[in-house]
Amino acid sequence: MKLMDYGLKPIDFQNPPAPASGMPSRRGFVMTSLATGFAVASNPVLAQAIVTDSKGLVAGEVSVPVADGKIPAYRAMPAGPGKFPVMLVVQEIFGVHEHIKDMCRRYAKMGYYAIAPEMFARQGDVSKMTDIPTILSQVVSKVPDAQVCADLDATLAFARASGKADAKRTGLVGYCWGGRTAWVYARHNSQLGAAVAYYGLLEGLKAPELRPEDPIDFADQIKVPVLGLYSGIDAFVKQETIAKMRGLINKGGSGSEIVVFPNVDHGFNADYRPSYDKAAATYAQKLASDWFKKHKV
Repeated sequence: MKLMDYGLKPIDFQNPPAPASGMPSRRGFVMTSLATGFAVASNPVLAQAIVTDSKGLVAGEVSVPVADGKIPAYRAMPAGPGKFPVMLVVQEIFGVHEHIKDMCRRYAKMGYYAIAPEMFARQGDVSKMTDIPTILSQVVSKVPDAQVCADLDATLAFARASGKADAKRTGLVGYCWGGRTAWVYARHNSQLGAAVAYYGLLEGLKAPELRPEDPIDFADQIKVPVLGLYSGIDAFVKQETIAKMRGLINKGGSGSEIVVFPNVDHGFNADYRPSYDKAAATYAQKLASDWFKKHKV
């Protein structure tokens, strides 16, 4: 697969293409600090990539205690006094690289304590992997949903313990892989105020023990209001799947909704990639911001 085809061509996530070169299996914590810049596999980074400054913010890397050690995370929050609502920011397949850090700074500028934990810290450092098949086969396919939920719980506990976060007002926004996670965590944590899922897979990642169910399997059980922001020509998420998901979330009574942006592709918010659509991304951000305000996050 060509690097820039990700998001433009379908992938069988259960059986991802073979990586360009074999990589050994990894155990324990692979990442103890965050990557710098953009992930290698996301290059070339386009000139349109947005860079949000940290003026008026406290922003940088932190270390989040989890059950079996510590994971790195990027945190950004207003520099002034007070406690700020929490925004859990969940990464794409490229990890917590510069784009996700920038999303944290954008939410911090809106008044949030925004934090993005590195969800792949145990499975592999995707920032240095040169091709997407390697990322999918060696890392993404090996990340358990239970681990993801436990790490997000720990991240929320870290924010609460900082004294700078109003954890009673917590939202989550996830992109691509993180978009699927938004649905998964919304089911796991019924105390979450609201979530926004950007073009997250609704099916296709289910695997015994690691990921026992996909969002389409438990959609009617979700009680947290989730806003799904999807693409009209996304090869990863079929329109009939979205229609089925809509029907299921309506049965659940969570107040969740799905908006489909016509004529844009998967990754329309990723301003560093050719899939970026400025009009869709701008409108989607307004919808996301309004969603969180509506649900008092």
